[in-house]
Amino acid sequence: MLAFYDAQHRPACSTCTGNEPRYACVRCGREDSPFGRRCGPCMLEERAAELLSDPSGHIHPQLQPVFDTLMAGPRPQTTLYWFNRSTGPGILASMARGEIEISHAAFEAMASNKTNNYLRDLLVAVGVLPPFHAELERVRPWLDDILAGLPKDQADVLGRFARWHVLRRLRHKEQAGVATHGAISGARATIVATARFLAWLAAHDTSITTATQAELEEYAVEFPARAKAVVVFLAWAERTGLTSGIKLPTNPHQDQPEVTLGDQDRWAQVELLLHDDTIRTYVRVAGLFTLLFAQPLARITRMRADQITTGDDGHVTVTFDTVPIDLPESLERLVLAHLARRGQASYASSPDHWLFPGGIPGKHLATENIRGQLVERGIQPSTARMAAMFQLASEMPSSVLADILGRSPTNTAKWAALSAHDWSQYTAQRAASLTE
Repeated sequence: MLAFYDAQHRPACSTCTGNEPRYACVRCGREDSPFGRRCGPCMLEERAAELLSDPSGHIHPQLQPVFDTLMAGPRPQTTLYWFNRSTGPGILASMARGEIEISHAAFEAMASNKTNNYLRDLLVAVGVLPPFHAELERVRPWLDDILAGLPKDQADVLGRFARWHVLRRLRHKEQAGVATHGAISGARATIVATARFLAWLAAHDTSITTATQAELEEYAVEFPARAKAVVVFLAWAERTGLTSGIKLPTNPHQDQPEVTLGDQDRWAQVELLLHDDTIRTYVRVAGLFTLLFAQPLARITRMRADQITTGDDGHVTVTFDTVPIDLPESLERLVLAHLARRGQASYASSPDHWLFPGGIPGKHLATENIRGQLVERGIQPSTARMAAMFQLASEMPSSVLADILGRSPTNTAKWAALSAHDWSQYTAQRAASLTE
């Protein structure tokens, strides 16, 4: 707090105005961040050092990154408030004194609540603990509970499928940074559907190794939604030799993409997000990436800030996969405004590489945060994305669209077919024109 004004009536310190200081820190003399008789930074340094010191009186070596991160935060008062109002700092103090082990195992023994989970994420974000995926880690004990309630023959089959196929795929997604909430929920749903299918087979005096095509078709008629969910299991069962030649009946049109949002309504939603300043900027940017570039929210929230670049000519581009895309001027302004004031994790945070950083250190924003706000404005993200894909697929070859948007050629080819544009001859025609 600056207590004086200079000749131009601007807030100024005592030295600049020739007055005796009123709110100067007794330690460093700083006047612009009062916190009692100390300034915020000095008070924070004292409290953080006290909190993180080991029995020798020095900051615990393993917790030095925590101290550095706390001191680098932009708002010392906010971190001091966290010290006083949260139980997390007490856990840090116990770790520094050696009373609690600095490990994931220690957190596993604690209650799973917001405070403990936040502190664990903080220690991961600053490198004190190795990375972990909390939601993914909960899948294995959940699976063990399911298997424990099944007959041995069903548990053996489901256990092999879940561990060697479903969980293995989730681990690969985790390594690629794409183990989203949706992916994990989908994996759980696949396991549950498979357990129900195995139970149905047993109730009909058969098993996965003896089931006939007629029995599979009967199941598909009785439980059409469940049947679709066990397609992955049946493919695995055939690959591993449990079955031979039996398949669920499929609808040739069931994988055909569907568009339910008209072009006029879509552009009305684009105009809303471009010009309505009552909507948060990050929500507008994410929504426009969906409406204009057919990007799913799960991918948008995982975008890095360096996927937005400004060229020497001043033009701003976004790269979703490998090809930079020039942004239209109206969207360019929004994106730059978002970059200038994008949030960061509260209390303690180092600079974040996420384009949409969340409130937890090292984590990006949750998709539901954006989805909920878009839905409140009448925008359904999945519907908007499909409408955008429909238009884009009608304007360019599927192979080009795949490179620009980061989609598979098979997926973009389906959209090209839906939009009634067959680009299959494009490559040959292009090659012919180059040789003329």
